[in-house]
Amino acid sequence: MALWLVHIGQKLLLWGALSAVSLAGVNVILNLLQMLASSVQKWLHMKSLPTIEDRAYPLVGHLLVLKPDPRDFFQQLIEYTERYRYLPLFKLWLGPVPLVAMYNTEVVEVILTNSKQIDKSYMYKFLEPWLGLGLLTSTGNKWRSRRKMLTPTFHFTILEDFLDVMNEQANILVNKFKKHADGEAFNCFMYIALCALDIICETAMGKNIGAQSDDDSKYVRAVYRISDMIHRRMKAPWLWLDFVYLMFSEGWEHKRTLRIVHNFTNNVITERAKEIKRAEECQSNDGGATSSKKKRRAFLDLLLNVADDEGRKLSRDDIREEVDTFMFEGHDTTAAAINWSLYLLGSYPEVQKKLDNELDEVFGQSDRPPTLEDLKKLKYLECVIKETLRLFPSVPFFARHLNEDCDIGGYSIAKGSQALIIPYALHRDPRHFPNPEEFQPERFFPENSAGRHPYAYVPFSAGPRNCIGQKFAIMEEKAILSCILRHFWVECNQKREELGLVGELILRPTNGIWIKLKRRNVDEP
Repeated sequence: MALWLVHIGQKLLLWGALSAVSLAGVNVILNLLQMLASSVQKWLHMKSLPTIEDRAYPLVGHLLVLKPDPRDFFQQLIEYTERYRYLPLFKLWLGPVPLVAMYNTEVVEVILTNSKQIDKSYMYKFLEPWLGLGLLTSTGNKWRSRRKMLTPTFHFTILEDFLDVMNEQANILVNKFKKHADGEAFNCFMYIALCALDIICETAMGKNIGAQSDDDSKYVRAVYRISDMIHRRMKAPWLWLDFVYLMFSEGWEHKRTLRIVHNFTNNVITERAKEIKRAEECQSNDGGATSSKKKRRAFLDLLLNVADDEGRKLSRDDIREEVDTFMFEGHDTTAAAINWSLYLLGSYPEVQKKLDNELDEVFGQSDRPPTLEDLKKLKYLECVIKETLRLFPSVPFFARHLNEDCDIGGYSIAKGSQALIIPYALHRDPRHFPNPEEFQPERFFPENSAGRHPYAYVPFSAGPRNCIGQKFAIMEEKAILSCILRHFWVECNQKREELGLVGELILRPTNGIWIKLKRRNVDEP
């Protein structure tokens, strides 16, 4: 009797397993059919839109003609925008998903000013395992509430607290640069990236990780690796489904790397919350007396105390989302902008000379750290940064998910399409920027900017979802560049074609930025 029951039980288990597998298989097939039907519907709806000349194939779209190497793909995309400059937009198919490329000022304005079209592209889903539903990836009421809560944390009076950190890390960078002074050309890209990483860690989390001293730390490697894996997954539709991704070794590496990043952030949040509690208890025990030593505030401290209109504070997961988002958005972007600025200044000595004069006017021969007032006076440096971001926007393209049918540029675009906005091409429109490839900071003098279309230049996006941290970014870039340029004269002999531009999540030079440094003050050790 017992053996019979065991036999029946085994059969039931086998039947259940087979049923589960069958149901899973049916579910996958239904999802694929639904995706195919949606793709056909979009294809019919958008048949009249201009498309690239290369043929699109069923299911895979243009993937067979889009180059897999990130460097080649970016060049290919830019060639398309140049070839179709006379058109307001064009479409290409990334697998079953239609992407509508936008690089025309009037077309871009329609998307960025629309308060309904605030959903980030499906591609941003691949950031969610790392960033959760923070300010970058959330939408709807959650995004509106979070944006309202966080906007005050980026006020200039709070940003001023961060300037000391920027100055300290900039001085460490200059000391590292001194060993290259009056020597051969060297690749400065990673030096600046590690400086920016130190700044963002200390301003975001109040944690000094010493990346400039130890570039092989586990957390530093994890941040760079996770960014690389996310971009590669975005371009591989066959890896979009999570269960498929986990069939590959990179899918498991992705999980392990996420654990490293999240554990680090969670530990810092816990540690910081305990510090704040201890400080409050000490203050209470001292009868409200304040310590003579002022504790530096970090973005994390503000998050631990911020509340919405109903007095609700952020949960621990909410805080981690925003800290990780700040780390992601505020590190590589500023590092890239500073590197591109050095490349351009080293390539245009006449521009660097004008900047030298401005630095002398503000600082004279002093080596004191810049104050916020000093940075405000560096008007020409700000124009240099803006012109750098015009030629080499840190984020070369970004995308929105269209949540309703809309008419743009005289064409009907289907709901569910992805609007791919390309600042790299937008900023080269000769209608707004004559001789677009020339580096001319004077374009951003007030008298030369007057009357320019407000959506001709969007390095920090624009409209409701513009970058909340753009003041922080400009401040950091001014602080670091002014520190470097007060010590060194920069030379660069790299040609544009030698840079090896690659447009991933950030616009990078695959061949690095190679500069020579000459001391401005010959008596300086």
